Amino acid sequence: MRGRHREHGPPPPRGVAERGAAKRARTAVVLVALAALLAGLGLWAGRSEEPDASGDALPDNAASGEPPSGPCAPDDTLVPACGAWWGAYVPYAGNGSLKDAVLGFEKRIGRKLDLVYNYHDMSGTELDGRLLTPDEQELGRDRLLMLAWESTVWTEPHHEDWTETQLGWKNIASGTYDEEILDPQIRRIRAYGKRVFVSFDQEADARIKEGAGTPEEFVAAYRHLHDRFRELGADNVVWVWTVSGYLGSAAEMKALYPGDRYVDWIAMDQYNYYRCHDTTDWKDFLRSQQPSYEWLRANVSDDKPVMLAEFATAPDADDPARQRDWYTRIPTDVKKLPAVKALVHWNRPPSEEPACDLTVNDGPGLDGYREAGRNGYFHQPVPSR
Repeated sequence: MRGRHREHGPPPPRGVAERGAAKRARTAVVLVALAALLAGLGLWAGRSEEPDASGDALPDNAASGEPPSGPCAPDDTLVPACGAWWGAYVPYAGNGSLKDAVLGFEKRIGRKLDLVYNYHDMSGTELDGRLLTPDEQELGRDRLLMLAWESTVWTEPHHEDWTETQLGWKNIASGTYDEEILDPQIRRIRAYGKRVFVSFDQEADARIKEGAGTPEEFVAAYRHLHDRFRELGADNVVWVWTVSGYLGSAAEMKALYPGDRYVDWIAMDQYNYYRCHDTTDWKDFLRSQQPSYEWLRANVSDDKPVMLAEFATAPDADDPARQRDWYTRIPTDVKKLPAVKALVHWNRPPSEEPACDLTVNDGPGLDGYREAGRNGYFHQPVPSR
């Protein structure tokens, strides 16, 4: 979720318009940083190429044991034969630890996540630009990992203020950043060994207006990245193509599809924003997901598994139980979307407005989410390799 959703009505609170002031305030800094980046200086200066440099060592191979077997074992592209993965994006804890944040979230919801989703930019920096951080590696020992990799440089750590500099899809496609940015991270994933989900520039349909490029340039960039992984021998990646699912950009989404050869899963990010969008339209889980799900199946692929790469509901202050019931309906309603094989909750508030609190950290939302996560449909054998 990047403030790009345009689902029925005006933009959500952290949309492009509301980030404009912050962006303008940092324009000079960003331009200087980008110029340094393009010159191969500045942002990546001082990165040691020594393998034993602090934080720069390649990950240990995390593949272990035998793959799950039996009727519910997942296939080579991590599609579970029974039910669906239960995952979440959880922001870093106040002490800077992703592991602490995830373990704390799991304690609240009363179960281990199948899938942990985390976001990275292409700065190459240790904080946000290095795929498979130590915390991710530790969490990935007994969970699946999904890494969203953005062709941007974030202005603040962990994309705190949602501002960034676009590197440009045409530059990715041309190989401009191969040696400096892409290749070191690809080698890290190859060394990790265990299969991971990778989503390149999720919600690509909304990035067009932000200057990333044209749909044709995105397709070229996506294919280049995919092929670069293959060239460097990183064949442990499961490719997830993620769009917003907002049907107002249907034409763009269709044009952005790289083709079945390059995609293992298709994914979308849809929410019940309710009053966060200044509307009075409460959409239950099925109504928030089904229209975009059916459009993707009819217009993009009818045989790829579908991931709800981000989903959540805003609360209803006048009827708090409504939020709990939204989640408790998921195990029943998701079966009406049979291609959905992974559900990833977005657990980060997009603003400080109570009407926009999409988290399930406490209250009725937590109660409902915890109950949904107990359902056997979301308890499948997680592979160790």
